[in-house]
Amino acid sequence: MGTKTSAVLRLGMSLLLWGWLAGTVAAQQKPEDIPDAPSAVRPIPPPVPPSPRPGAEDEETQPDVPPADHHGAGGTGSKELPRSVPDSAGPKADEKPAPPPMPPIKTVPAGSVPKDVESGNDLYTISVTTNLVLVPVSVKDNDGRLIGGLLPKDFSVMENGQTQKLKFFTSDPFPLSAAVLIDTGMPDIGVKRVQETLSALQGAFSQFDEVAIYTYSSTVGRVSDFTDAGKQLTVALNEVKGFTGTNNGPPVTSGPLGPQGPMINDLPVGSAPVTPLYSPPKQPRVINDAILEAARDLSKRDRARRKIIFVISDGRERGSTASYKDTLKVLLTQNIIVYAVGVDGAAIPGYDKLQKIHMPNLGLNKLGFEPIGYGNILSKYVGATGGGKVYPESARADIERAYADAIGDARNQYTLGYTSKPGIGGYRQIEVRVRRPDVKVYAKDGYYPLPTAR
Repeated sequence: MGTKTSAVLRLGMSLLLWGWLAGTVAAQQKPEDIPDAPSAVRPIPPPVPPSPRPGAEDEETQPDVPPADHHGAGGTGSKELPRSVPDSAGPKADEKPAPPPMPPIKTVPAGSVPKDVESGNDLYTISVTTNLVLVPVSVKDNDGRLIGGLLPKDFSVMENGQTQKLKFFTSDPFPLSAAVLIDTGMPDIGVKRVQETLSALQGAFSQFDEVAIYTYSSTVGRVSDFTDAGKQLTVALNEVKGFTGTNNGPPVTSGPLGPQGPMINDLPVGSAPVTPLYSPPKQPRVINDAILEAARDLSKRDRARRKIIFVISDGRERGSTASYKDTLKVLLTQNIIVYAVGVDGAAIPGYDKLQKIHMPNLGLNKLGFEPIGYGNILSKYVGATGGGKVYPESARADIERAYADAIGDARNQYTLGYTSKPGIGGYRQIEVRVRRPDVKVYAKDGYYPLPTAR
């Protein structure tokens, strides 16, 4: 019993001693994966990567094996090192890398992509230029009343004799951009009659219209720029009410108040007995210049509005810088319609028909006289632009009614549209027909196309 106890004690002491020795040795050993602390005296240089051996591209990947030391213990210089087996999980040198996966394709609703993005890198673009021709048309019965309820099938439009296909049609009223021209070169009694009706002129426009006021006689003056039919228009028309016309009555060419010098027994003093011939001075009436200036201002207004020139005059023209032909070309190019109320001399019954009678030139201009020709130019402007007719009125109530009729016709028209190829600005004739009996059709006779943009 004592022997067994002693053996167990010796075995336990041996195990304790062996465990203490193993722990001491392990504590003194330094782990290989923990680097030495840097020296405080000299920095440790970074490791230099090994240079590739020649021909390494054609060989398989080799492990980093240090060369054998020929003089070291156990080294043999002629012994070849065994090659390492390549890892089956790694990529091989002769294998190509797999292509990257395709990005996901996203779709968008049609029409939501901008044109510049949707078109991509197009090398060629084919563009076709067309000219949209708008033709305002008024259709009236024999009593002068507007006819409504017509449809596109009731109209046919021809350009230079060829039937056109309608691409646009509406009977909706348009807001107006109106330039009102008032002739102050008429006799003063005619100007006063017009001034009494200006309040009715303002009432003929709606709150959606814009109006500019011009006056002319020997020169053209703009009283107000385009403004709505409100207080500013009232101020402009009140200013026009202060204007005066020319002197009434025939000019004085003889007698004690005439332009000649002193006379004794109807003979001028101090000169040969020759009877002088005096002609009254002729005042310019520049209606062409006034219409042209208004047309240029209207060309700058919004294209969504219907553009008209409303003239209140006797229609006489003399001394304008612009000709009728050039002024009409601007009107037809800019789609401007001329409406007119004839007052004073133009209100005489049958005056518009007499003005269309053309007397031949008998050569009297060689003697210093002007040849007799066309006089009332208003009817020419109105007829060529599709304004219908000149309203010849003399009484105040008739003039006020003419304002409402003319402006109402301008606002409530049928508007036809068709496409035409742009040209080199040559005149193109238009004819509008309506498939209804006993109607009168008012539309412009033609137009000048705008030049092609370059």
